[in-house]
Amino acid sequence: MAHRRGFSSTVKVGNWNEDLLREEESKKAYLDKRERGELVAQKIDFLKQNILGPVNLSMTTDGRLHFGDVVMLVNMGGENRECSAVSINADVNNLIRIPSPGIQSPCGVSAGRGILPCRRTAFIITSVDGSPEGSTLLYEQSFALTTTSGFARGCAQISRLQEVTLVDEGSFLSWWKIVHFDPQERLEYEGQPVPADVKVVIIHCKTNQALAVMGDHILRTTYGKEYEVTAHTFLDSHKVEEDKNHWILCNPDPAGAGLVPLDHPESADDNKEPTQGNTDGI
Repeated sequence: MAHRRGFSSTVKVGNWNEDLLREEESKKAYLDKRERGELVAQKIDFLKQNILGPVNLSMTTDGRLHFGDVVMLVNMGGENRECSAVSINADVNNLIRIPSPGIQSPCGVSAGRGILPCRRTAFIITSVDGSPEGSTLLYEQSFALTTTSGFARGCAQISRLQEVTLVDEGSFLSWWKIVHFDPQERLEYEGQPVPADVKVVIIHCKTNQALAVMGDHILRTTYGKEYEVTAHTFLDSHKVEEDKNHWILCNPDPAGAGLVPLDHPESADDNKEPTQGNTDGI
């Protein structure tokens, strides 16, 4: 019988050279992306480190809201819904690095359960009718909500319709107004200064729909499970907005204990009388 030579376990067969080259190229591409900070995990870490950076909210000295104030929009929660704040729902697809790191629009908005003032949750009350910065915001007066400067600068104004988003260019579609949470009191309060840290309803000027948080609509975001934010008025059997439409524009507690509504819950009599006082500059 003729002797047949076999192969040892170290002999390579097939397209082993091509496979080795592809493996080396993949490894090099991975290392290059890691060096440039372009891996998905790196992008997520970079996004969170920047967008979750702390922001100082405006501290009111007269108990009112003003144009230029930096505030948080907080819903105190309800059935099947925890306390939450309007938050920029940016992901790695919104991330830009040129000319400087930031977020590009359009960008989604959600309601996060982390009630901490940061670039993601802080918004500026912005004039749309020429009212000077520092002047008092009035019930029924149109305004826009803009993001803070810096990393969140690319998402400008909270826009409408059913889906609430952040957009670059301001227009009538980005205008909102505040009304008293009790419909029977609205006529009396129209044109009065809006107090800080009290329950209100925020109405979209174009559609006349109220800003709402949807406790039964959960979004899976980069920051965890959060509630959907929409522009829709939810009325109860008495034709009154439900707590889904109730918001508090939060300021910090002067004593440094945290946010006013969370440390000093609003009493039932907080909004009984219209706020009177000087409205110079309005």
